[in-house]
Amino acid sequence: MADGPRIGGLARFSGIDWPGRLVATVFCQGCPWACPYCHNAHLIPVQGEAEWAWAEVRAFLERRRGLLDGVVFSGGEPTLHPALPEAVRAVRAMGFEVGLHSGGPWPDRLAALLPDLDWVGFDVKAPFARYGEVTGVAGSGDKARDSLRRLIDSRVAFEVRTTLHPDLLDDAALDQLAAELLALGVRRLVLQPARPTAEAPVTAPFPALSADRAAAFESVETRA
Repeated sequence: MADGPRIGGLARFSGIDWPGRLVATVFCQGCPWACPYCHNAHLIPVQGEAEWAWAEVRAFLERRRGLLDGVVFSGGEPTLHPALPEAVRAVRAMGFEVGLHSGGPWPDRLAALLPDLDWVGFDVKAPFARYGEVTGVAGSGDKARDSLRRLIDSRVAFEVRTTLHPDLLDDAALDQLAAELLALGVRRLVLQPARPTAEAPVTAPFPALSADRAAAFESVETRA
């Protein structure tokens, strides 16, 4: 495949982007949402020239066969790219497991990818009716909820994680979000305190999940 997704960066080795796996992480450019705490904000616009050509990434991965467990496509939002499904299949053909980081803005695109994925890290931003307060896009919560439903139904391994920012989620909103996730069938939740950015400095205590709500999950992990 000569062309692939636009790539803004490559982490040659990561032990954190897919828990329990040693992976390379491919950062795709472009995202339809603009969460103020995003630490890959430089990837939100799709640049005219990718920092990495897909051919370079493939050549690197060929040299890592047998040394890495898998490859994670992250971003940005990888499902923005029409070339992503072919890139995923190419990576699988090399013998790697394939993971995806996504917020689910395009449910149909995610659903089409799921048969070729081994794991998904799914980002949930807020109670679904309040998504626009975080993403800046009206109706984004409906897309995310639909994507999460399809992911759960697919039986592909996944983790759901939520970034905690006190200006975007308070205790009540976090409890509401947890209730919505439980109703969908999510049983494990990862909470990630936001790292401050110029757009979203952290000036108050992080929101906390109530003990009763946390007890309803099989596990709630706080990850720095």
